[in-house]
Amino acid sequence: MYDFAHCLSDSIEKITHSICTLEFENNRPLYDWFVNELIEGPKPQQIEFARLNLSYTMLSKRRLIELVEGHLVGGWDDPRMPTVAGMRRRGYTPEAIREFCARIGVAKNDNLIDIALLEHCVRDDLNERAPRAMAVLRPLKVIIDNYPEGQVEEIDCPIHPQKPEMGTRKVPFSRVLYIENDDFMENPPKKYKRLGPGREVRLRNSYVIKLVSTMKNESTGEVMELHCTYDPDTRNAAPSDGRKVEGVIHWVSAEHAVPATVRLYDRLFKVADPAGADGEFATLLNPESLETIHDCYVESSLASAQPEDRYQFERLGYFCTDRKDTSPERPVFNRIVSLRDSWAKMTK
Repeated sequence: MYDFAHCLSDSIEKITHSICTLEFENNRPLYDWFVNELIEGPKPQQIEFARLNLSYTMLSKRRLIELVEGHLVGGWDDPRMPTVAGMRRRGYTPEAIREFCARIGVAKNDNLIDIALLEHCVRDDLNERAPRAMAVLRPLKVIIDNYPEGQVEEIDCPIHPQKPEMGTRKVPFSRVLYIENDDFMENPPKKYKRLGPGREVRLRNSYVIKLVSTMKNESTGEVMELHCTYDPDTRNAAPSDGRKVEGVIHWVSAEHAVPATVRLYDRLFKVADPAGADGEFATLLNPESLETIHDCYVESSLASAQPEDRYQFERLGYFCTDRKDTSPERPVFNRIVSLRDSWAKMTK
């Protein structure tokens, strides 16, 4: 009955080419027989191609239903889902998806496409269009002891460093900042180029600072804040005495930063081919496919970020304002993709 209805509905709906997956190849003689016996005029043609299989995910509707109905994901538009709604909420652009489809083409043999290629297409597209911004996901307080108290400067930062026509944005700079916790190490190795005892780094688009001392939690020994000095002659300029400062880190002004929630998404499954793997379906899920960080800070220009706005958070990756959960009081950003491109390395 399916074969009978298939060709007739194709004809009624004026389908010229009915694209099917390979399991329908055996049905084609019956499809063609019904077409020739029952249809006058233009006849639809059935053509079979291999199903698209994407690594570290699942495209079977039956399996996706299990994920949704079993509450293993947040719904059909969960940003980890390989659905149009999920990819849109994640922040994938239509242009990147079309480029991915053009690159993989169609085939007659089943194969597993590396999801890294899709991520590469997304990076390529967003690198051209996404405005830059600074965000600190795991904040560590920095106090610049020799910076005047109460003073605030506006730093001109490029919206896109390779596209001057996009203009600049104003980022406030003050005595108390937040930097990324990972950008400080108490006992750094020799080639470490970030902040450590007696070390200097440049704050992105602004000054060179030097670590003087740390303040620790008395009970845990955890470093709670850093005390630094700054060189006032180094605002977007090299030190006048010729010394080299190699490390560059991002920052936000503590007084002006906007509190935000950031969701770090990773691959949904921990095995490349979950459809062919042994074990219970649920046990193949990646337990680290979502990390939610609540105590983040983003630069003040993102206070007006709208749902589905996309940015490159400098040194961190590409992020999209969540279309459902973000609010004027607290924006929520979904990581679209990290900056590291494993596919580009493989192609080299």
